[in-house]
Amino acid sequence: MNTRWLTKDYVIERFESSVESGLPLGIRLFLLLLVLVITIMLGVIAILIITGTFTAGVSESEKLVENELNHAAAEISQQYGELSVQTIEFSKQLSQNIEKTAQQLGVPIAKLEEHPDRLEEIIAAQFDQAYFSLQKSKSTGVFFILDATVNPRLNNANYSRAGLYLKNMEPNIISASTPNIIVFRGFPSIGRINSLSLDTQWKMEFDVRQAPYYHLPMEAARLHQELPLSRLYYWTPATTLPDTSDEVMICSVPLIDSQGNVFGVCGFDVSGMFFKLSHMPHQTVFNRLFCVLAPQTGSTLNLNQSMVSGGYSVRNIIQSNSPLIIKENKRSFYSYRQSNNSAFWGLHTPVRLYPEGSAFANEKWLAAVLIPEEDLVASVAKLNVLLISLLSILVLLGIGASLFISQRFLRPISKGLEIIKSDDLSRAPLTKVPEIDDLISYLATHNQELYESAREKNFSISILDEFVNNTDKLSPSERSVYNLYAQGYTAKEIADSLFLSINTIKTHTKHIYTKLNINSREELLLYVNLLEEISNYQESIADGVEPPENSSEKPTAVDCLPPFTQ
Repeated sequence: MNTRWLTKDYVIERFESSVESGLPLGIRLFLLLLVLVITIMLGVIAILIITGTFTAGVSESEKLVENELNHAAAEISQQYGELSVQTIEFSKQLSQNIEKTAQQLGVPIAKLEEHPDRLEEIIAAQFDQAYFSLQKSKSTGVFFILDATVNPRLNNANYSRAGLYLKNMEPNIISASTPNIIVFRGFPSIGRINSLSLDTQWKMEFDVRQAPYYHLPMEAARLHQELPLSRLYYWTPATTLPDTSDEVMICSVPLIDSQGNVFGVCGFDVSGMFFKLSHMPHQTVFNRLFCVLAPQTGSTLNLNQSMVSGGYSVRNIIQSNSPLIIKENKRSFYSYRQSNNSAFWGLHTPVRLYPEGSAFANEKWLAAVLIPEEDLVASVAKLNVLLISLLSILVLLGIGASLFISQRFLRPISKGLEIIKSDDLSRAPLTKVPEIDDLISYLATHNQELYESAREKNFSISILDEFVNNTDKLSPSERSVYNLYAQGYTAKEIADSLFLSINTIKTHTKHIYTKLNINSREELLLYVNLLEEISNYQESIADGVEPPENSSEKPTAVDCLPPFTQ
């Protein structure tokens, strides 16, 4: 049997060889655990991507916008529906009152333009009805316009029309306890008699040159005489009243007498401020989220004709008058882009302002809730940064845990290897690792068996002489390596002591084994130990000390061998 495979030095040599030729066991274990941690983290990231967690910010934002849109669309439909009904009722009552007043004054309703001197009296008689309707409705203004002018001889008589326009200057109509109503258009005597102030932009008559709320309902009533008033009312896009900065949407209905004559229009308005206060977004996540009610033309929204409700910066965001081009995305929001590259994300839904069969049923309106693109991107990025930060912390904790576990795991192994390197394995302490303790015990037993077997061999004087003589063949470098081997040094320790590489030491070792005719470091140490014992025995004889009777160290044929000098 080749006992070289059973000795501690062979184990040490193999371990040192592995250390020199590759990564230490500790680093290998650490890298193994690190790969395991990274694999787990990559699996977690893959699961998060598949389940859409990294885009959860978009999904959550979409749900928020969808809820906001549903709420806003329902409120807008209710508000505008109620106001449309109130406008129709106002038209019916006002038409009857004006016709009655005109008959009392002897003025044919179809020929009001021929009696300009009666217009003030007719209009003033309708003040109470208009004032009461304004207070009853959830609107910011009430008006009626007659198809006549006070002074038909003026140059602008063709587009100047008499009437009355009362405005409520309190934006929060719902909670206002004392409305601040003023006269915007109409005879100044009406305001004076009823203790109402005149607006700073007051004019006596309406300029109807650019007044679709005046022309379109009257044209529809004359063109579709068979339609009832509920199919003839008209909602204007957001428009700015002449000579003012007030942005309003106006619902107007034609005034029709009992004979079917169309003699004017009446209606209510919703100011931009009132719309904003009525439909302010409820969420607090996006500061610049806003709601719009806008006419739809194909795949575009006309922002310059829309009512907007949102933060103070909304109008600054949508400064351009160019329409928003709607582009559908497959997974989430719609995108809305302007020609100046301003981009928004959001959702929209149709809002029916007209019933089926209406003269204006072909006009489409949308309620939309929009977010500036950069705000949504920032929100999602913030969420993903938080998620990635948490994953990074987990990775760092995993690396730390891998380092700790690898060191803790290798501590008893390193201790066992140090014990294996020691001279006396029989007295080695336990490492409390069964496999290592068994290995140490196994090596100690076989080392002892090998040593005893070697001592029992009959070494002739010629073998020892040959060994001693062969040492003379060693070169100085090989002799230095041999001397350190004889002192119990390992190959790694010799390399460190002589400041040589392990490969150089291995080369010298191979030459030493060849010249001394041996096969291993164990055999070399066996010869050295035997020669040392013989030398000690000779010294004890010289000193007159007899060895014990049962001693196995009795003189042999090598007694005459001169002491070996290392």
